[in-house]
Amino acid sequence: MIPVAATSREARRRRLIAAAFLLPALVLLGALVVHPIGYSIYRSFFDRSGDSFVGAGNYRQILSDDTIRTALKNTAVWVVLAPTTATALGLIFAVLTERVRWGTAFKLLVFMPMAISMLAAGIIFRLVYDHDPDRGIANAVWVGVHDTFAESSAFPKARPGRDSPLVPADGGAFVTRDPVTAGTPAVLPLVGVAPESLPEGTRTAKSAPAEPGRVTGTAWQDFTRGGGGRTNAVDPSESAFAGMRIEAVKDGKVVASTTTRADGTFSLPAAADGARLQLPASNFREAYAGVQWLGPSLVTPAVIGAYVWMWAGFAMVLIGAGLAAVPRELLEAARVDGANEWQVFRRITVPVLAPVLVVVLVTLVINVMKVFDLVFVIAPGAVQDDANVLALQLYRTSFGTDADPGLGSAIAVLLLVLVVPVMLVNIRRLRKEGSR
Repeated sequence: MIPVAATSREARRRRLIAAAFLLPALVLLGALVVHPIGYSIYRSFFDRSGDSFVGAGNYRQILSDDTIRTALKNTAVWVVLAPTTATALGLIFAVLTERVRWGTAFKLLVFMPMAISMLAAGIIFRLVYDHDPDRGIANAVWVGVHDTFAESSAFPKARPGRDSPLVPADGGAFVTRDPVTAGTPAVLPLVGVAPESLPEGTRTAKSAPAEPGRVTGTAWQDFTRGGGGRTNAVDPSESAFAGMRIEAVKDGKVVASTTTRADGTFSLPAAADGARLQLPASNFREAYAGVQWLGPSLVTPAVIGAYVWMWAGFAMVLIGAGLAAVPRELLEAARVDGANEWQVFRRITVPVLAPVLVVVLVTLVINVMKVFDLVFVIAPGAVQDDANVLALQLYRTSFGTDADPGLGSAIAVLLLVLVVPVMLVNIRRLRKEGSR
C-alpha cells in the first residue's frame, strides 16, 4: 500500500511540472492579451493626453460621433452579410463538388485565395473595381454587357460650330434654324469629335446630290486637319458621321426619319418638305462608363465581395470535411423513399451539417468584426468614411493625424465587448460537443 504522503508529494510534483510547462504560455498570454486589454480599459477613461479623467465621456462620444456611428452600422452590415454569404457559398460548393470528376481541382481553385494575404487581395480588388473599363475587369464586363443591349453613341462630344445652321433644342438635341426644302441639299455640320475617337472605318464625307421631291443632306465633321477648310461646307478631307439619326419635325411631331450613310449623306421623303431637321439627343449620348463600384453607395458591398472571394474556400473545406462524414445510408434511404435532390439537401444534408455550419459561421463572424486590411486598401480615401468599420476607425482614431488614444481605447473596448458574446457562444458549443 502506497503511503498517503507519497501520493500527495507525487501529485504536487505533477502540478509543478504542469505549471512549469504552462508558465511560458501564461506569461505570453498575460503580456500580449491580458495586459493590453486591462490597459485599454484603463486608458479609455482618460482624455487625449491621458492626464485628465473623463469617466464615460469617450463612450458617450462613440454614440454621438457620426463617423463612428457609420463604422458601427457598416460593421453590423458586415456581420450579417459576409459570414452568411461565405458560408452559403461554401455549402453550395461543397455539395456540388462531390458530384463532379474535377471536384478536387475546383476546390483547389476556390481555396487558393486563402493563400493570399488581405493586403494583396485588397490591391487585386482595388484594380478589379477600377472605374476605367480599360483597367477594371468588373466595369469591363459590366460595360460590355450594357453595350450589347444599349449601344452608346459614337459622337458624344459632337456639337454645332460657330455660325452653324444647327441650334440647340430641348433634351440635348440639335435642330436646324430654318425649315428645309425638297430639292435643296441640307448641311448639318458638327465639330467636337476628336479624329481618333471616330468609329473605325469612318469614311470621307460627300456632298449630298439634289433629288426631286426629296430632302437630302449631309452630316459630317466640319473640321479639316491643319486648317484651311471652309465653314459649313463639305471639304474633301473631312469625315462623315455615319449612322447618325435624322428626324424631320413639323408642329412638334416627327413626320419622317432616317440614318446617315457611310459617307454622311441621307435622304428623306417628300413629307419632310418644309420641316425642320432634328438630330435627336440619342446621337450624342455619353458612352456608358459603368458602375462606381467604389462610390459611396456600393463601396461596402464591393469590399464584402472581396472578403467572400477569399473566405468562401475556407467555408467550403470545413463543410466538405463535415459532408464526408454524413452517412450515405441516410441520403440513399431518402432517395429510395421518393425525395428529390432539393428535399434531400434541405431536410437531411443541412440539418446533419448544422454543427459544422455553426462553427464556420461563428468563426467568420469573429473574423469580420476585426476586418481592417481590405477596407483600408480597397476603399479610396474619398469614400473611406462611407466604408468605415470599427477596426479601421480604431486605427484612424488611435494613430491618425489627430490621434486620440483615449477615444481609440474606448473603441477597442467596444469591439471587445461585441466579440466576447460570440466567443462565449462558440466556447459553450465546443464544450457541449466535447461532452457527447
